[in-house]
Amino acid sequence: MSSLMDAVRAGRIAEVTSLLDGMTDAERRACFPELKALRKELRPDRWSERGRQVLPALHLAGAACQTGAAAVANWLAATDFIWAPASPARLIDTLADRDLAWIADVTHRLAQRPVSARVPFDLMTGLVRLSACPVPTTTAYVQGWLMHIGSTWARSSSVVDRLRQEPHLAELVAALFEIDDIGSVFGWVAGEGRNSWPASLARLTEEGALDRKSMLDGCAARLLRGGRASDVRVFLQLLRALAPTRAEERERVADWTALAADAASPVAAHAQSVLAGLALDGELPPRRLAEMSESVLFRTEKKLLRAQLVLLGKVLAKDAGGVDELLPALAQALGHMDSEVQERAVKLVERHAPRIGDPGVRDVLAAGAEQLSPVLRARVAKALGVGLVPASAEAYEEALPAVPVPLRLSPAPESATELAEEVGALLAGAADDVAAFERTLDGLVRHAHQDPGALREALEPVASRLHWFTAATVHPSDFFGHRHLELILAALLRKTPGGGFRTPLRDPLSVAGCIHSPLGQAFNARIWEIAHRIHADPPPFLLSTPTWSTGILEPDELVARLDAYRELGVRATPTDFAQALLRVRRQDRAGAEAAAERAAALGTPEGTRLAQWLTAEGPALPPVTLRTAGPRVLLEFGELEELQRDFPPDFRPLGRPVSVYREHWRCYHWDADLRPHWTALLPEQRELVAVRLLRDFSSLAVDDTRGAAEILPRLAESDGAAGPALHLGLAYALGARHEEDRLAAVDALLVLAARGQLDAERLGADLGELMGSGTVKPARLVESVRTAAATGANATIWGILRHTLPALLAGLTGERPPAPPRGLPDLLAVAADCAERSGARGDVPHLAQTADRRGSSRLVSQARRLRSTLVLEVAA
Repeated sequence: MSSLMDAVRAGRIAEVTSLLDGMTDAERRACFPELKALRKELRPDRWSERGRQVLPALHLAGAACQTGAAAVANWLAATDFIWAPASPARLIDTLADRDLAWIADVTHRLAQRPVSARVPFDLMTGLVRLSACPVPTTTAYVQGWLMHIGSTWARSSSVVDRLRQEPHLAELVAALFEIDDIGSVFGWVAGEGRNSWPASLARLTEEGALDRKSMLDGCAARLLRGGRASDVRVFLQLLRALAPTRAEERERVADWTALAADAASPVAAHAQSVLAGLALDGELPPRRLAEMSESVLFRTEKKLLRAQLVLLGKVLAKDAGGVDELLPALAQALGHMDSEVQERAVKLVERHAPRIGDPGVRDVLAAGAEQLSPVLRARVAKALGVGLVPASAEAYEEALPAVPVPLRLSPAPESATELAEEVGALLAGAADDVAAFERTLDGLVRHAHQDPGALREALEPVASRLHWFTAATVHPSDFFGHRHLELILAALLRKTPGGGFRTPLRDPLSVAGCIHSPLGQAFNARIWEIAHRIHADPPPFLLSTPTWSTGILEPDELVARLDAYRELGVRATPTDFAQALLRVRRQDRAGAEAAAERAAALGTPEGTRLAQWLTAEGPALPPVTLRTAGPRVLLEFGELEELQRDFPPDFRPLGRPVSVYREHWRCYHWDADLRPHWTALLPEQRELVAVRLLRDFSSLAVDDTRGAAEILPRLAESDGAAGPALHLGLAYALGARHEEDRLAAVDALLVLAARGQLDAERLGADLGELMGSGTVKPARLVESVRTAAATGANATIWGILRHTLPALLAGLTGERPPAPPRGLPDLLAVAADCAERSGARGDVPHLAQTADRRGSSRLVSQARRLRSTLVLEVAA
């Protein structure tokens, strides 16, 4: 026993093997406790030179000195030995004297391990051969087999040659179709050409080594199941390599139809081509083609839809007898969002409507035509001979979303336990919920004033999970980012040094002149003062807690709070009162002036200041002093004097000039949880927030960043003038790289339109300038405006695009005009569709020159369509 341990500790693996051969099972079991202790001892040193020397010997000895199959499998697959295992050959040789059923049990337990366990394939396959057990078809084993066959050791032979030597070929290939996400490995080792896996498996199928029907059925089933793009791609390659015969294609018409309807685009396109071949050869019944067409025409991919419409046109041209069965499928295409698809479908209806024999078909197509623009709908009505309402007789109604209604904040929780639960929810990930944050902050102040002991007792279980909880003291600088609530908790739990947080919470980037710093500085200052005061002299409640979820504070409510402070003899915290002033509603002049009288009657400095603030002119729009040009258009704002007078020093930067060149735009204000609090900081002066976020908005289109547009709907719901900064930021976000940012921009656009605050001319001109410089790509804008138009905001979108298009069309004039930017034809199509639906009339500069160009390109055809719509005479 001591000899074995000495050999293991010295890493002499050959000697370990020899000693194990001469030991009985009882002697081996007696050694295991010491081997187990050595494994624990080596755990901190497994990356060291000693660990790399000793671990292989320990790996071998530990596997040999246990008798349970589960225990041996656990030892063999332990993470301690991943980087320094014993060789598979030595392990197999050591286990060879065990019972074959026991070895089979160990083998299958190893194969059940996840891929991340990195059990060597050579060990698993060696044990399979040793025990003669059924081959495992687990993910780990099959993936190991794939890597083994495709590894570099056998480059001298082809994949086909290596597969021919596999005794379990049929079982392992069948498993490929059953394992999810195997395509990422299968495709990686597949390669291209004749030596690829798809080509090799197809060749073995042709030779009879693999059952052809099983292979075709497996491919179809795997593609129907879907999955990652890597899975889809490699099994589609295999299906193409198998090259099904026409008879085999006919046998699987149901599979092709299902794939064309629901599979990923490449697979659907392949299935569509197979069915098209059958249909054109007369081997696909009209009923099947109609079923397939309805499914494909429900998809969104233009390429698939256009191919299907072409196919229907060819089939109907060859055999008009299927009109009644095939034409109803066009109802899906008539309602598609793409105008070109609609145009093609309308032409098919016009061409084949005279042959319709079933009146029900006319009814189906007429119902589908209700979704078309008035011009196209009139063409369908004429072709069908039905009485649709003429386009000119319709009264268009713009469909905009309901104006968002702010939510009134609920009172702070009455019990400390309930408040602690809300604190826990905020710490767990709701830091961007302004309403929850503000009511919780007010609740902490209230309970700290009423019963600080009970509050600390309730908060300790929640705060105990925070990393600073065991520290004796903390510093405000430990809580930058979105951890402001933690700063309050630290003050409540007496983690503050001395008499509280005497050092203000300063944003280190404020000194560097970060463009966001005035917003962060003001927000930080209020939080720090609350934390500092809550330590020894907490107020009974906060003055600045908003009335509404947008951050607005009603003036009557603020007057009542100041009156309560007066009666209690409580002094107001400067930053809390400053925040209250910035939040109090002033746009309602009648309400503000009435509240100002009551505030002045209080006879306190804060009451007098509030009265002056409420009776002053409403929130001013900062003057724009500079608008840059080029790929990144930015704005400079002048000084806002009303924020310079009688405000704490940390709040005054909010009204100072915004400079494009003197202030740093890049910083570490990366946490999106802070941005909603910035909108609530200035709920009636959203332009001051928007101008400081312009660089972030521009990066959505210029640098393809993600997430900055999330704040735009909040800005749209805020109050104050919707000026050039907000509209320019919206223009950038409408051309953002990522879909979620574009959707946020569309939401903001519709909210502004519903509130009557959207300046369509300004936004359209901004978009034209940004697209003219190449900053915003037309193809991205198309997705945004199409989404907005689909909600029913056709007049709104037309009002924007009529000011956007001239800047793009102007560049296409001249004797030898350049190629149009990608997406411009689609943008014209959306504009034409919105103009048709809203009944727009008038002229668009430079549109006529584009419409008069020769040819029938999509750009020219859509320009002509738009021009025709804009000059269409309205019937009396």
